[in-house]
Amino acid sequence: MNENLLSVREIEQQDVELLVNYWTSAEPDYLKSMGVDLDKMPDQQQLVYLISAQLHHSYNEKQAYCIIWLIDGKPVGHSNVNKIVFGQEASMHLHFWNAENRHKGAGAQLVKMSLPYFFQNLQLKTLYCEPYSFNQAPNRMLEKVGFRMVKEYQTIPGALSFEQPVKRWELTYEAFKEL
Repeated sequence: MNENLLSVREIEQQDVELLVNYWTSAEPDYLKSMGVDLDKMPDQQQLVYLISAQLHHSYNEKQAYCIIWLIDGKPVGHSNVNKIVFGQEASMHLHFWNAENRHKGAGAQLVKMSLPYFFQNLQLKTLYCEPYSFNQAPNRMLEKVGFRMVKEYQTIPGALSFEQPVKRWELTYEAFKEL
């Protein structure tokens, strides 16, 4: 993966269809491995609305904020935040859209490239991520990036999730500046 050019950018209207396709074409077993409750999945029209809505709000009004990941200029995934308390905190999510890009080491670099957008544009003091405890890849990657695991507990971590054990990883603004 090191020979590929990695970059990130804010979501654009042209990306909405890519994100919708990711969610609507994902295998049910893959979604469950991330902790998704299939009964809570919005339909295609709802997804278009939910994803498009963030394009039209200022940073301090956003309920969700998405950064697109690119390899050699081609969109391959995204990191988004929700549960945004502007100037305070947000919850980060990580998604490679295709299996061929997973487990190759690019995720950590793309997350590091996404962090300035979240911390600076949303003026965050803390960014946290709560992956499913049994989903080892994001848990290993968050530690590699510099997040600190603060606890493991049972919760429903997101609107599309089932109740599950999660590991809560946090990165403060101070720790971010040290990266």
